[in-house]
Amino acid sequence: MTAEDRNHALSTRCVHAGESRDAEGAIHPPLYNHSTFAYSSTSELLDVVEGRRDGNLYTRYGLNPTIRSLEGKLASLENAETALAFSSGMAAEAATFLSHCKAGDHIVCLGDVYGGTFELLGENLPRLGIHTTFVRGADGERLPEFLTSRTRIVFLETPSNPTLEVFDIAAIAAQAHAVGALLVVDNTFATPVNQTPLDHGADLVVHSATKYLGGHSDLTAGAVAGPGALLAPIAPWRKNLGQIIAPETASLLARSLRTLVVRVRAQNATATAIAHYLAGHPRVSTVHYPGLATGARAAIVAAQMRGYGGMLSFTVDGTGTEATATVDRLQLFSIAPSLGGAESLATQPVTTTHHGLSPEERTQRGITDSMIRLSVGLEDNEDLIADLDQALSKV
Repeated sequence: MTAEDRNHALSTRCVHAGESRDAEGAIHPPLYNHSTFAYSSTSELLDVVEGRRDGNLYTRYGLNPTIRSLEGKLASLENAETALAFSSGMAAEAATFLSHCKAGDHIVCLGDVYGGTFELLGENLPRLGIHTTFVRGADGERLPEFLTSRTRIVFLETPSNPTLEVFDIAAIAAQAHAVGALLVVDNTFATPVNQTPLDHGADLVVHSATKYLGGHSDLTAGAVAGPGALLAPIAPWRKNLGQIIAPETASLLARSLRTLVVRVRAQNATATAIAHYLAGHPRVSTVHYPGLATGARAAIVAAQMRGYGGMLSFTVDGTGTEATATVDRLQLFSIAPSLGGAESLATQPVTTTHHGLSPEERTQRGITDSMIRLSVGLEDNEDLIADLDQALSKV
């Protein structure tokens, strides 16, 4: 983030950060759909190759003006020194874990996370000698018991998927740092509009930019943001595994980020209204939403979040079959995985995001067959509530 960015509010940075006019005066950086870039002399080329100055060279390396402009914007929004853009959120996570861990090292994953993250940590990385201890959110106060001298990363989502757990970033960062580990926070659900984990002590922030940052269900991308010294070892993994974001996608993502604040604030407001409606519904037994937090959890939300987000989940007071029937009756909510788009989506985690977990593991984590997860879009809240009302009326 530049000194100039620090003087601007978030909405202004969404529009202007990382951007510059080209020679033709384009109002936003154009799409440079090029694989390579030429230099007038070998010495100029070597200055870029050997890091003596910034420049463009080869797109797989990330040295493309469209990608570099996007990364400047991403860094600014997360109050980070720098950022790296990836082809997907899972690519961003994988490169982060592989660059900061080696055979014999240890990761602690706290709370619920995306099903693909469970698979990466629990099945893929152990084949490379990198092992993960999964700690349920309910056991979060015991986190120091699970940290060892070999722990290199503590990883968490806050709010988490799909139970919307909220974790105290500052407290967990202190515990991780006490054993020399990094705290990596997945900020996909919250977005920089509602939360900036680096400001609370996290070392790195990752995103599935496919979701709220993209915001239109028309791209797949990921990002990591943080200090340059911590991103430097990640970049070679991105380069050599071919995980770079395509310039076309980078241009689309930069477009989406310009409207991030207005989109997320609208989704915050609608999701809050829906959460309160569901909390009072006689056929709903539980609602998971940061805006409904009480006690110590409410204090954490107040300390580190500026908004509650557009994601929530709830449990139908009935069987999994009845929950499925409820989802099938929805008309405005599309039945689909993913989240963060302009359209509202509904899914049962047991059939999509967390289908790969065993029934026993899901039960331990409170991911029941009767849980429904909602991604609240940009429709009017009255229409979405009416849709939920008719679907629930037959439970």
